[in-house]
Amino acid sequence: MKYIKWTIFVLSFFIVCHGFSQSPYQLNTKKELVFYGVGLTTFAGGAFLKSQTPVFTLNELENLNSNDIGAFDRQAFEVNSLKAHHASDYFWFGSFSLPLLFLAHEKTRRDYKTIATLWGETVFITAGLTMLTKYSVRRARPFVYDSNISIAEKSESNAKASFFSGHTSMTAANTFFAATVFSDYFPDSKIKPVVWGLAAAIPAVTGYLRVRGGRHYPTDVIAGYAVGALVGWAIPKLHKRKRLNSKGLSFYGGLNGGMIRYEF
Repeated sequence: MKYIKWTIFVLSFFIVCHGFSQSPYQLNTKKELVFYGVGLTTFAGGAFLKSQTPVFTLNELENLNSNDIGAFDRQAFEVNSLKAHHASDYFWFGSFSLPLLFLAHEKTRRDYKTIATLWGETVFITAGLTMLTKYSVRRARPFVYDSNISIAEKSESNAKASFFSGHTSMTAANTFFAATVFSDYFPDSKIKPVVWGLAAAIPAVTGYLRVRGGRHYPTDVIAGYAVGALVGWAIPKLHKRKRLNSKGLSFYGGLNGGMIRYEF
């Protein structure tokens, strides 16, 4: 048994000395096809439902009653800020730049194809679930109840896409994905609390702006936040490499090599 331990130790030292990169994730072709398939299928289903969604008729718009909305969500009727609406777009677009920051560090840059694969799955699944839910529920957006909004804007299929918030879900997916990947590559980093704090705050601000902009109810952004955060966290975790046994033997690998490690 001692010979096995020392053989593993020497082999690990040899591999490490040759500078092979470490990756906390492991890809599997069949698994990745399933994840991408789920994303594409749900998105296609949502796109089909959108094409089948009838726009509001004048009669339907006239019969809308804000009292039918729950008390918690009625606060969305109090404002309809165009500035808040546009500001939320900046947070949404900006969140897509966060995973690109992994190109800045050599450790993650060498393994970026793996990171990009997981990020693609995160985006596809989040977008698919969001689209499918929006056009299955067909909830009227808050601005539809605003008499100052034009009939033309209220008569678009997008006016029935309130639940749940796509801006919030996608922003949360991007930020939580970035924070999870950062934590997996740099588990001992002192800035992890800052990273996670930003990951939680950015989609929260985005959701607040969507409510202020008259595009969503509070429950829309809460649901979007939960779905996006879950997907952004879960996709990396479902690809995390596992220890080979409970005695501390573990294997890490990436596109440029691998490492075997034994913890005494």
